[in-house]
Amino acid sequence: MTTRNDGGLSQAIAQFHSIVEMVSALRFAEKAGNDRAENEARERINEDALSVEVRSGWYSPGNKEDSSPAEYTILLCTGGPAVRIRGELSDYCEPESAFIEYQDWFTGWTRWTPGNSQNVESILLAYSAVFYFGE
Repeated sequence: MTTRNDGGLSQAIAQFHSIVEMVSALRFAEKAGNDRAENEARERINEDALSVEVRSGWYSPGNKEDSSPAEYTILLCTGGPAVRIRGELSDYCEPESAFIEYQDWFTGWTRWTPGNSQNVESILLAYSAVFYFGE
């Protein structure tokens, strides 16, 4: 489906469409108050990611208080192409921002910036919020 020349963009878009479906199912279940469907939707999202990682931000050496996670990455697919969600975490280890990056063989990570980026970020935040980023 994806060619080497598109740099993984079509895979990033395909991953986003899958995320839209999962988040829609989660939001519908939450709105309906259907706990079983909500748990199933959360489980589907949890099983979708290949890996979830965090890292801390800049802090002064010896000051462990500042070493809590500040950023996260959710790897969605790997190889050529690869797609991930990245963002920043709040002081409570909850996603504050979210965006998609993609790459293909022999290329660096490229940020996907769609036309309606606020709506896209809202969907990505809802997806990312299902994961646990604490210590």
